[in-house]
Amino acid sequence: MLPVTGDILEQEFKVIEQPSKTFRLVMNSGRIMGTVDGLESIRQSVYCILNTERFDWLIYSWNYGVELNKLFGKPLGLVKAKVIKRIKEALKQDDRIIEVDNFSFKESGKSLSITFTVHTPVGKIDAEKEVNF
Repeated sequence: MLPVTGDILEQEFKVIEQPSKTFRLVMNSGRIMGTVDGLESIRQSVYCILNTERFDWLIYSWNYGVELNKLFGKPLGLVKAKVIKRIKEALKQDDRIIEVDNFSFKESGKSLSITFTVHTPVGKIDAEKEVNF
């Protein structure tokens, strides 16, 4: 006869979304003042992810940040193809980000300015990143 273990795995669970409240970074003064929530919190997260090189900092998980340093010295066509994939991969680690699209490029000298749209449950964010190649 098999033991009866209960129905704990058959119960329905409610997933409660945690607030995205975080400390507010004041970029122009380099200070932390107050807190932000919602779209502004996600905008700040996008900024931090895109300005943290992946695998360079032991304090962060290997899933945090973006890999852009290895694109230096590569041809422009390769950089454009890889940067789209790497930015999407980096930002989608945040579960508040649904999609990243509308990439456009502007080349000036040895740098490439990338603009794109980040879709979230609370709205859209227009973001940009500059990459040296």
